[in-house]
Amino acid sequence: MPQEFISEAIKPVEGTFDTKRMAVGEPGLPREFIWRGTTYKIKEVLTVWKETGPCTHGSKEMYVRRHYYEVLTETGETMKIYFERQPPRGKPKSPRWWLFSKA
Repeated sequence: MPQEFISEAIKPVEGTFDTKRMAVGEPGLPREFIWRGTTYKIKEVLTVWKETGPCTHGSKEMYVRRHYYEVLTETGETMKIYFERQPPRGKPKSPRWWLFSKA
């Protein structure tokens, strides 16, 4: 089945974050999240990758911008979700977790 581009915010279910990953400076992937009023449970993480970008202040350093996860849900759907490391300027309360696509 082809991937369907979504690009919508998801709401992680509180208390379901992977705290082990948080201890090493990565986002804690939620084991459950809500999208369009439905709760999805992650059965398995299939792939993990990061998107990097240059410093916006002129140095030559590279920074992680997003953490991506391709996951299999308990309903059998494959979804790509990501965590936005920094919220947009002036919007500190904007969503950080997003559904990128699903199959």
